[in-house]
Amino acid sequence: MATRLQGRRRTKSLLQKLSELNLMIIVVVIMIAAVGFALLYSVAGGAVDPWAKKQVIRFVIGMVGMVVIALVDIRVWMFLAYPMYFISLFMLIIVSVMGQTGMGATRWINLGFMNFQPSELMRISLILALARYYHCLAKEETGQYSRLIMPVLLIAAPVVLVLLQPDLGTSLLIIAGGAAVLFCGGVRGWIFVVGFMATLPAAFGAWKFMKPYQQNRVLTFLNPERDPLGAGYHSIQAKIAVGSGGVYGKGFIQGSQSQLNFLPEKHTDFIFTVLAEEFGLMGGLGLLGLYIILLAYALIASLSVRSQFGRLLSLGIAVTFFLYMFINMAMNLGMVPVVGVPLPLVSYGGSAMLTLLVGIGFVLCAALHRDTSISRGGAFA
Repeated sequence: MATRLQGRRRTKSLLQKLSELNLMIIVVVIMIAAVGFALLYSVAGGAVDPWAKKQVIRFVIGMVGMVVIALVDIRVWMFLAYPMYFISLFMLIIVSVMGQTGMGATRWINLGFMNFQPSELMRISLILALARYYHCLAKEETGQYSRLIMPVLLIAAPVVLVLLQPDLGTSLLIIAGGAAVLFCGGVRGWIFVVGFMATLPAAFGAWKFMKPYQQNRVLTFLNPERDPLGAGYHSIQAKIAVGSGGVYGKGFIQGSQSQLNFLPEKHTDFIFTVLAEEFGLMGGLGLLGLYIILLAYALIASLSVRSQFGRLLSLGIAVTFFLYMFINMAMNLGMVPVVGVPLPLVSYGGSAMLTLLVGIGFVLCAALHRDTSISRGGAFA
């Protein structure tokens, strides 16, 4: 009898959690993904193969994972934060030894049913690890210089491994996401200013160590017309597609740049230009509005969470999601150099979609368990 009553309590608790999930955010996530499905259907010439059907399957799997993550007690995720980080780090090491190579970079592990990019998972795992680290520190300890050693090492280890792939864009995103957690965790602002100023000379000196294709991207960003049929082709065609869409666009499956294959990587990094060409400025603003709702929810959730771990986790995920969105859109509009950053939940690709859904699951988890008290203590604290 006692066992039955305990089972009922567990079932009721689970149902209560399900009822408290923010349905509006789940609907927003589905709407953003639906935009991606429609665009992948369009760039395939009005067919679900080869991209849209696979993306739908991955999204359904990711949504299930997102809900499961949200329902699990946030204290469990704090306990698993360091193990998840080291698993992600180990996967990056595996990539350097036996990873799959594509487009001159070794970034993927072949899982049989898909190629998985561990650097995507590392962005979330790093935020978890840093959030746990700063949760376990007393407030007066966050400003101590000795307490910066461990988080810097946590950030530096994956950055070095990702640079060896080579993947400069992802490594910079890992640094930016980690730095955001450090700042929100209580590290003094002047340290970031001094660190940024110190890296400027190194940035200029790093030119000779950059790969030829990386140098080409920078030069092409400054002057796309220097190589209109080579390195500058992506940027030029993207601008043509965005500009030709006007205010309301040419219509669904009516984009000439994408349908006539003038636009490269139209299903991945440059899918935003397809949206702009077919649905115009209004379509782009509509998608941007959905992203803003998602980001606003993550920020509001971080303010309502009782624990430092949940607060930093939500803020770190929000910054990571924003960087995805901003860099991809800016790249499509020619505002930043071309880098391999997908449009969140829209671009084709399993690794990025699953990772982002996992991140949103953690935000929902933090909001759902906002009143949960988490004690200090643990490794590295």
